[in-house]
Amino acid sequence: MLLEHLNHKLKAIADQDLTRVLRVAESATAPLQTVRGADGQARQLLMFCSNDYLGLAAHPQVVDAFAEGARLYGAGSGASHLISGHGLAHDTLERALAAWVEPQIPHAQALFFCTGYMANLAVISALGDEKAEIFSDELNHASLIDGCRLARAPVQRYAHKDMAALQTLLAASQAKVKLIVTDAVFSMDGDLAPLDELLALAEAHDAWLIVDDAHGLGVLGAQGRGTLSHFGLRSERLILMGTLGKAAGVAGAFVAAHPTITQYLLQAARSYIFTTAAPPAVAHALLKSLEIIASDEGDQRRANLVRLQAQLRAGIERLLAAYPQLGWQRVPSDTPVQPLIIGENGATMHLAARLDAAGLRVPGIRPPTVPKGTARLRITLCATHTEADIQRLLQALNEAAAELASESP
Repeated sequence: MLLEHLNHKLKAIADQDLTRVLRVAESATAPLQTVRGADGQARQLLMFCSNDYLGLAAHPQVVDAFAEGARLYGAGSGASHLISGHGLAHDTLERALAAWVEPQIPHAQALFFCTGYMANLAVISALGDEKAEIFSDELNHASLIDGCRLARAPVQRYAHKDMAALQTLLAASQAKVKLIVTDAVFSMDGDLAPLDELLALAEAHDAWLIVDDAHGLGVLGAQGRGTLSHFGLRSERLILMGTLGKAAGVAGAFVAAHPTITQYLLQAARSYIFTTAAPPAVAHALLKSLEIIASDEGDQRRANLVRLQAQLRAGIERLLAAYPQLGWQRVPSDTPVQPLIIGENGATMHLAARLDAAGLRVPGIRPPTVPKGTARLRITLCATHTEADIQRLLQALNEAAAELASESP
């Protein structure tokens, strides 16, 4: 009965052009990567889907630091943080991360998590108790949404970046503890949350602001310190989650906040307490990543990203002007996430398949990840891309658009 039930659900997914397909990367993350598809064939593709925004995942110094960490501390941690798994590398990294965010969060402490998903589950479910009320942007990441689902607090969703709606909700709340939850950079649109306005509302209504900076850390702000730095914010009301498997190029995440908050998470955050600590080598490698991000080399990589983003935006604007009948739309974004909305699921996946046949991997993103009718190509750029890579993508998009326009009535 179970298999019949699941096969029925799988067919319903396929009928809506929503089937996900697993591919196997056979080489290191890079703009040119060898990938084995569902047909079992391995090909070298030009990748526009990685979150390795600064190109640090295969950086020789980061790789060497990872290997050094394994030699120093072994392959695994052996236990959860609170048993015996919290090693010197973890402690050193947490201290470095706290110093990293101190310009934005006075007296911050940091806790290192295995993943950003686990970090978000931890902070929201632990702080969102029966005395709290949560206010969540409707386009927040799935991990934030799931954290809200696990919390005991009621959740109020407000329309994307609608500060007037949020203010109304906050003013009406009688909760003892108010938690505003938002992505800093929204992962499917690439746009920024108005963090300055959100913090002002938090201060006016005695609320706390939980910020997921998965896609801003390393990319935005002075020395790549993230979206809080980009907005020039500083407040003890800020609770920051930062992902370390994207621009930092390795794995894991952290929560940084006032010491009372992090100490409470140490006692109450189930996804921190009841899981084996990440391998110490991961933390050791991340220390090198942070060093590179804050260096002149990091500045140069961010500057190259900005140039590539401008080149891609200009090319897509020309494409949209040339083929308005297709109804494609560019989502305005000043980050490495550069979405191109196609609309329907089938059309989106058909375009992604055309690009794949041309040797480019640009994933189609469909509901429920994005709202119905806004299926899109989620183009992501890395500092290790070249101008020639961007031009190749634009040429492939133009060729596909020309063919589709000629086929349309």
